[in-house]
Amino acid sequence: MTLPNFDDIRPYVDAEVAPAMERIASNPMLQGISAYLFPGKDVSYFKNILLSCKTIDDFQENVMQYVVKKILSDTAKNLTYGGLEYFDGDKKYLIVTNHRDIVLDSAIIQIILYMHNIQTTEIAVGDNLISSSFMEDATRTNKMIKVVRNTTLREVYASSQKLSQYIRHSVSTNKSSIWIAQRNGRTKDGWDVTEQGVLKMLDMSGSKDFVKDFGELSIMPASISYELEPCDLLKCVELYISKRRKYVKSKDEDFNSILTGIMQFKGNIHIEFTKPITHEEIEQAAQLDKNERFKFLTSAMDKRIVSSFKLWKNNYIAYDMITGSNEFAAEYTQEEKKAFVDYMKFKLSSAEGDMDELEDIFLHIYANPIFNRKSIQ
Repeated sequence: MTLPNFDDIRPYVDAEVAPAMERIASNPMLQGISAYLFPGKDVSYFKNILLSCKTIDDFQENVMQYVVKKILSDTAKNLTYGGLEYFDGDKKYLIVTNHRDIVLDSAIIQIILYMHNIQTTEIAVGDNLISSSFMEDATRTNKMIKVVRNTTLREVYASSQKLSQYIRHSVSTNKSSIWIAQRNGRTKDGWDVTEQGVLKMLDMSGSKDFVKDFGELSIMPASISYELEPCDLLKCVELYISKRRKYVKSKDEDFNSILTGIMQFKGNIHIEFTKPITHEEIEQAAQLDKNERFKFLTSAMDKRIVSSFKLWKNNYIAYDMITGSNEFAAEYTQEEKKAFVDYMKFKLSSAEGDMDELEDIFLHIYANPIFNRKSIQ
């Protein structure tokens, strides 16, 4: 495989960090960010931390670790996780997860890996979220790979091929693990499913030997579960509108979703890493017709992600409310059910439209992880 020049999509390298820190430190946006991160301190305090960063590791240790822990301290109860035993020494993986929050999904994974002395991953992120030089400097210093979107079909094909080559090269040569979402964009309705297009993109850089090509990617599925769904109201309204007409994002909507996801209270959070896709599973897939191969692998990934997804009381309550049953009544109290219903009504009080339908959509966002699990059993 002849490798293209990846400079336009790769994360920054250490030599690019200091100039990026200087640009960030001089940006007017830093004042507000500093006030949140370091209340009571002059912005110069944060600037000095940034300017002291000379490498990617410096930035992740001195800035990102603090930022994510601050967000979790302010907006979450507990962070739990499991499956770290599946990481094998210095071996690199393509970690594929469900996608619920634009920023925090991958950011929390990085913190967990960092705390356990496992090299952090590079992170595949849509270029629609890298909307300014400030965001580009911050994200690419934090190991983010730029995924090109919203272009012509020809450009999408070329950018997908380049992304595929970059991922394959990074993982197969043991250069770096990479995080990627199981689908294009966040799951809005709570029904996590791996898009076959993700595997087809990965296959673009292969040698046409299916077993070898997917074996060298070391795919590790993982699940991310929030007790309170990030941006649940925004997702509910989008789904409501989408039933009536094509949903068109407003200006700065992605940025607003990022801020909402960060600042909204999330309750408990759990991340579960699972057993990587095995050589035997890949060999089984290779025996099938081409499209069935991808279907087999996405099914194997979905079973790991959905079955390891941590279910919370809110999921059980929403499921029982939708089904009109008491199937999971033992999982929650009536006081907890009332608290969730009050939460839903408070959230939806600012929404416009048919309230019964909005409530049904809202409940499905929380109940669908259970419906999904039942569908794969």
